[in-house]
Amino acid sequence: QVRLAESGGGSVQAGGSLKLSCTSSGAAFSCGKMAWYRQAPGKERELVSSIRWDGTTNYADSVKGRFTISQANVGNTLYLQMNSLTTADTAVYYCAACATDSGGYTYWGQGTQVTVSS
Repeated sequence: QVRLAESGGGSVQAGGSLKLSCTSSGAAFSCGKMAWYRQAPGKERELVSSIRWDGTTNYADSVKGRFTISQANVGNTLYLQMNSLTTADTAVYYCAACATDSGGYTYWGQGTQVTVSS
């Protein structure tokens, strides 16, 4: 069974940086695609970034140029480096693994809170 655990969230002032990590047990990294999502209060969960097994990355327009997704296959860890944070980035961030044919993901972490203050 795949388990995902996020860490690295916290509170930061606007303009600051945070690096999120997602460690996995099981075969998450063998699925071929992993992603970071976020959900702000009162809003739907949205895709922040994804990365395929071949290193191909995808970013939401709102984070392009500021966020970087990466993975370390040794240790099975997914990262999200977040720079130039704004209050609009405040949300719970979720790690997801194993994309489905319908565009969703099979496995999800519990989420980590990121709060950006002005």
